Amino acid sequence: MKLNVTSIDAKKVGSIDLADEVFGVEVRTDILARTVDWQLAKRRSGTHKAKTISEIQGTTKKPYRQKGTGRARQGSLRSPQFRGGARIHGPVVRSHEYDLPKQVRALALKCALSAKAKDGQLIVLEKAAVPTPKTKELAKRLEKLKLASVLVIDGAEIDRNFRLAARNIPGIDLLPSAGANVYDILRRETLVLTKDAVAQLEARLK
Repeated sequence: MKLNVTSIDAKKVGSIDLADEVFGVEVRTDILARTVDWQLAKRRSGTHKAKTISEIQGTTKKPYRQKGTGRARQGSLRSPQFRGGARIHGPVVRSHEYDLPKQVRALALKCALSAKAKDGQLIVLEKAAVPTPKTKELAKRLEKLKLASVLVIDGAEIDRNFRLAARNIPGIDLLPSAGANVYDILRRETLVLTKDAVAQLEARLK
């Protein structure tokens, strides 16, 4: 697959051949959904907690005698059937993380990249770098490129000036190539890869 290479000033500066094994695979929505669920489960804090009967504040005294009242026997006012009592089988502090095979994760990333390429929402930049960390100047350049909701993936490191200039612009995410993931690719409308990012992703996924 051949794609034009664009400069940060929205000028065509050449072309690049994208590997079909990475950017041209069949898009499987089931694999994408499975991986997004896995990523979001890992991000959950798991700090939800309901009090058990031993943690409810209150007396341990039996509310009334066992027999002779005509009512059901009760041992504690902290029981779940009473107002303010404990909650049965409530949430506890735990991790929601689970395992996903490495092959599935790699296939999902290929599907995400291929989906962007197939929909014409993939742009290859020569370099994601600007001479000065000025937000206004970068915003003008992105407007020329017609980028509003975008994920920019660079090589091993993100250019410092580009990172500082982009941090106050809404709708723009930056990641190094090692951090490329399915959820962040899909949540933005356009995917922008630098030439370094393309090379590193192809080396990682081929």
